[in-house]
Amino acid sequence: MSRKNTLVFVGMLLLGGIIFWWSMRRVDSQQLQDSLKILNWGWIGVALGAMIVYLLLEAVIVKIMIDPKKGKISWYNAIRVPLVEQLGNGITPFSSGGQPMQLIALAQTGMDIGRASSVLLMKFVVYQSMIVVNFIFALIIGFQYLTTKLHQMTLIVVLGFIIHLIVVTVLLLVMYSPKVTHQLVELCLKPVRWFSEKRYQNWNGKAQDKIDNFHEESLRMGRDLKTLGKVIILTLLQLLFYYAIPYFILLALGQSHVKLIFVMSLHILIVMVISLFPIPGGAGGAEVGFSMIFSSFLPNAGALVLAMLIWRIITYYFGLFVGIIAFNIPVQRSKS
Repeated sequence: MSRKNTLVFVGMLLLGGIIFWWSMRRVDSQQLQDSLKILNWGWIGVALGAMIVYLLLEAVIVKIMIDPKKGKISWYNAIRVPLVEQLGNGITPFSSGGQPMQLIALAQTGMDIGRASSVLLMKFVVYQSMIVVNFIFALIIGFQYLTTKLHQMTLIVVLGFIIHLIVVTVLLLVMYSPKVTHQLVELCLKPVRWFSEKRYQNWNGKAQDKIDNFHEESLRMGRDLKTLGKVIILTLLQLLFYYAIPYFILLALGQSHVKLIFVMSLHILIVMVISLFPIPGGAGGAEVGFSMIFSSFLPNAGALVLAMLIWRIITYYFGLFVGIIAFNIPVQRSKS
């Protein structure tokens, strides 16, 4: 990992420490101690297990999407891909580093970069599409709660949904209308031509090649409905495990009255809020969003801060640490 990324990694750990200190500064220490006493570590283990299953399911998706006819990827390398993605997502604004880090992980195995890019883009399209589907489901169940108790967050959540929808729409355009996409790329790059014809031709050529590769991979996946169906189902299942994590944390704190589907719906809304914060990992926005949405589920501020701390460790910091380990372990070269 580069020195710059290492500094960002350390910076995020320090920022997290500051946020947790700030969150706990007015919390009654007795409330925190009481919450720790009743904490059920078995349910915490289940919550952590849900995160691990989330990562393993993504590894299965990577394995399925790489066509065996053009070279297999080992389980070792397939598992490494979502782990380094967690690191990339966690240290870059808007989680923008996840895709490049996955690309690096696949390229290190010997896989062709063009094909790896196409596979990752297809995986990203399915993932984003399932996020949109889940969000619509969450709106049906949790929107009334959001508008009545947390109306100030409604606009942010809806804005997050619109952004994800635009991303999916653009990617689908690339998949099925490459001619239109080529024209849009040329239009967007036109200002570059005013300053440098050589740079314009270079950037335009690379962009057009990637569009064509992505289109070809899309057609291949579109013809293989069985594989596409598996990827969609596994992605949906993957997200369901992730969205269930706060439910297990609430159970660990003795809140047995909560309903799984409702809590999952609220977690989906939190994820939408996090996606709008430019700070890596949505730091600050994630903690505030969790506290605002789940405050009515817990008896006091001590329990709320503890729940938030456990949630952030499992869903964010755990990914950072396993990601940095995975990035630095040896890679198995394979034919592709």
